[in-house]
Amino acid sequence: MRFSVLASGSTGNSIYIETDGYAFLVDAGLSAKRMEQQMESIGRSMKEVNGIFVTHEHSDHIKGIGVLARRYGMPIYANRKTWAAMDGLVGDIPTEQRFHFDMESVQSFGSLDVQSFAVSHDAADPMFYVFHENDRKLALITDTGYVSDRMKGHIHGADAFVFESNHDVSMLQMGRYPWSVKRRILSDVGHVSNEDAAVAMSEVAALKETRIYLSHLSKDNNMKDLARMSVSQTLQTCGIVTGEYVHLFDTDAEKPTELVTV
Repeated sequence: MRFSVLASGSTGNSIYIETDGYAFLVDAGLSAKRMEQQMESIGRSMKEVNGIFVTHEHSDHIKGIGVLARRYGMPIYANRKTWAAMDGLVGDIPTEQRFHFDMESVQSFGSLDVQSFAVSHDAADPMFYVFHENDRKLALITDTGYVSDRMKGHIHGADAFVFESNHDVSMLQMGRYPWSVKRRILSDVGHVSNEDAAVAMSEVAALKETRIYLSHLSKDNNMKDLARMSVSQTLQTCGIVTGEYVHLFDTDAEKPTELVTV
């Protein structure tokens, strides 16, 4: 199993996952043209993609889905409430390309098992995914106001994480956003802070070779070095040594991460 974070942040989100038999996207939050360019930059073509798994209906996760679905005829997977919320936002997608992926369920594609789980965000029915192939596990979780014990149970012990580290609380509180936006981000249906991400990662990262991609970083209320430091220090305090067992990586909306094997 191989993956690349094609884009991550408030301007667009998408992750590419492939096995020897299948290739999928999780979300397509950039324009269709930009999504095609991101795929080309990792040496892949949108023609190879077997479907898109949708996490929720916010524009930075679905912007390119309608055009890509119509252009390439690929299946789109989402739960029922998310499909209803996307109506009018993604244009017409033929019935035969609309697939339901229920919350807290598993769908299999050859040797790849895809597991959905609920998160806490201000969307109709937001969910993220864990990918299992043989004994390898890739866990994706962003766009959640907190990380519950149930979420931790789903993602625990993954070989690679794409994990939200959205903001530094002090930067957000002192920043230029209106209080209504700050309150939304800090709420249980907002976004995970560096500090909360660090604590959650210390509870789910196993003492084995693990890759952590800190994602959905705010351009206004965070810095890559600050996010990395927050997570690294907490992990080290818990006896998990970064650089030995755990390797931290940055993501952004402009440059895809390297295509790597889980």
